[in-house]
Amino acid sequence: MRASRAGSVEEKVERLRGLEARTPAQALAQYRARLDMSWIHHDSAIEGIVYEPSELVSALSGAPVTDSALIPAYDEIRQFKAGIDLIRQLAPDRKVKVDLELIKQIYVTLAPDEPEAKYRKDMPLHRLYFHEIATPDKIPAKLKQLAQWLEDDDTLRTMHITRIASRAHYLFLQVYPYPKHSGKVARLMMNLMLLREGYPPAILHSTDRQRYYEALRVSADATSNIVQEALENSLHSTIRYFQRLHGVPEDTF
Repeated sequence: MRASRAGSVEEKVERLRGLEARTPAQALAQYRARLDMSWIHHDSAIEGIVYEPSELVSALSGAPVTDSALIPAYDEIRQFKAGIDLIRQLAPDRKVKVDLELIKQIYVTLAPDEPEAKYRKDMPLHRLYFHEIATPDKIPAKLKQLAQWLEDDDTLRTMHITRIASRAHYLFLQVYPYPKHSGKVARLMMNLMLLREGYPPAILHSTDRQRYYEALRVSADATSNIVQEALENSLHSTIRYFQRLHGVPEDTF
């Protein structure tokens, strides 16, 4: 486990909000473009796909793809970017519930060729995630349980949002409802909850890929620890970026 940095998560979030409030819109947009490149790179690497920076830049530029061999990769990149844009758009709206409809909306954004968002019908033998997952007949009931847990007053009253978001992501991956993109959906759902509360996204670094897979096999708490590290690292790097932008001495961090 990495050593935690000084200051509570809440204190860091308040500091970040203050720095962002001082930042011109154009500079914020430039930062978010850089962040999205990193987000797509690391989340794709978690899924076992490593994109070169040039591939990300080219795909996100929106330019037509002249090499047909690149179309599938560029589509994946652009669809994940659309997923990021979706949760950013939804985050400020407190009326939007994190429920089965929203989960479906995230999935369809990642897989626009599958508007029905059908659950998987088998137990995949070859997959990246090797933890125990629900049998197909249990998927609808377990997802309904997850949605009910997220809406339960006890959950909201007794758990911090970072724990709720992390556990929801963990529980979703124990169901693993879709034949593809379940991991991406889980992490986007988690980050929607964090963005809604003013946190930066908890982007799991590619170097933590094996630790992440192992944590999913161990427990919700083990997974939460990795997510918490990712969130603190994100807060630290984001605050440092804006401090440099505004000429704030880093020794005040």
